[in-house]
Amino acid sequence: MESRISGFYRWPLARRREALAQLLGRPVDDLAALDPEGLPLAQADQLIENVIGVLGLPVGLGLNLQVNGEDVLVPMAVEEPSVVAAFSHAAKMARAGGGFSAEADPPVMIGQVQVLCDSVASADAAVAALSAHLSDLEAAAHGATLRLARRGGGLVDLLIRRLEDPEGGPPVVVLQLGVDVREAMGANAVNSACEALAEPVEVITRCPVNLRILSNLSDRRLARASVRIPVEVVGGEDVALRIAEADRFARVDPYRAATHNKGLMNGVDAVALATGNDWRALEAGAHAYAARDGTYRGLTRWTVSQGSLHGQVALPMAVGTVGGATRSHPTVALLRAVLGARDAQTLAGIFAAVGLAQNLGALRALAAEGIQSGHMALHARQLALAAGASVEEVPEVVARVVAEGAVTAAKVEAALLALRAQE
Repeated sequence: MESRISGFYRWPLARRREALAQLLGRPVDDLAALDPEGLPLAQADQLIENVIGVLGLPVGLGLNLQVNGEDVLVPMAVEEPSVVAAFSHAAKMARAGGGFSAEADPPVMIGQVQVLCDSVASADAAVAALSAHLSDLEAAAHGATLRLARRGGGLVDLLIRRLEDPEGGPPVVVLQLGVDVREAMGANAVNSACEALAEPVEVITRCPVNLRILSNLSDRRLARASVRIPVEVVGGEDVALRIAEADRFARVDPYRAATHNKGLMNGVDAVALATGNDWRALEAGAHAYAARDGTYRGLTRWTVSQGSLHGQVALPMAVGTVGGATRSHPTVALLRAVLGARDAQTLAGIFAAVGLAQNLGALRALAAEGIQSGHMALHARQLALAAGASVEEVPEVVARVVAEGAVTAAKVEAALLALRAQE
């Protein structure tokens, strides 16, 4: 499948859909799942509680991405202007260096069973009891993950952790599971395994169990992506060095790091939302991992050497190719087909590459011309729609306002009034 489609953004929507249908080898009518009515109210009413409606978000197609030598079309559900354009531009630059390389760890998720101990002595006793019966607990955990084991996954290990409370409370004792969840994100499977261990743990420790739940810090399930781009492609050595310095800024200052990582997650979240993956879990895991050494830092590393800009990223990536909204949400099912990842590890690598590309797009804009110039036309378009401009009036209103060099709601409204006065 070719992800490089020249002039795609200039085409009318109908032509874009025809091109996508042709790439997918499907009738264009199949793309009706992308219509605003793609999720009927009756179906939405079955997905969550207290349904009152359906929120529509634009779904754009991120272009030009190449991962491990293969082209990938990237569906992105997002309301923020410039995300899709910045990603597509960065992915195009990356093609000059052969695209992105990506890999992912086996899909091992962490589950935790919290044991309530009321003193140091009871915590010590609980740890000793759990250690003495670890083989019994492993057998119980294996029994709770048999379905995963049949697919090549299941329990990987069982750890006992004793955590000190810095505020002086009794130690916290945790029985921690590592579970290979195969093609799933894994929350349901891990939570079920934790629940199955609660009663045996209480019997063994003679202490009550409190929480039994997965962790969203899935640091045993990292995805990594890297890229090498000739400096002339990003605007020359000076721009490349500025990108590297911006990245260094994010490694030493948490205030900058928060915005740096937010830009990276703009892409990850947009693809997660489009494909029915848990973007909230991905956000939690990424930001926790960014603070793993006690200081919140940027997740990427950009350097310049031998005439090229080199980029790397590593972050937790709990994504799945099955489960979630795949079968229950027709739009999600179609968009997963557009992305076309073969398995969860391939999907995780694509997500990491998307994040690195999105980060490059933001840093390149900041280092070269500043973020606002790229945002101006897109922001003006939103303001024009908010001011009541018709779809036909928007391009002319945007052109007038951008030509003045400043985009404000007042200027957009004035341009709209002036346009209508000429008609």
